[in-house]
Amino acid sequence: MAITGAHILMYSPEAGAVRTLLRDELGWEHVDAGDGWLIFRLPPAELGIHPGESAGHELTFICDNLTDTVRELEAKGVAFKEAPRDEGWGMVTTMVLPGDLEILLYEPRHPTAI
Repeated sequence: MAITGAHILMYSPEAGAVRTLLRDELGWEHVDAGDGWLIFRLPPAELGIHPGESAGHELTFICDNLTDTVRELEAKGVAFKEAPRDEGWGMVTTMVLPGDLEILLYEPRHPTAI
């Protein structure tokens, strides 16, 4: 078997604005699949499987220093839902991307696989 990667989808009524933010504010490398449809190279990733009442999935972004990352992104116009908070397993906050697309951003305190 040769699974070579994962393709993650995010949906927003302001998809073009989200693409622009990822390209310009986060500086992510990308390819243009045509007509401005950008597909982004993601940073290294890890996958954790948590117990739950029902099946589902969630996308979170990891950073090395949450305070510095929030400060830098706010200076670029990125919005956050709340101030960073300590969850024990890490420091967390929620980024609000165009179209009210919420993404958890965290600085882990647990060992990571990346």
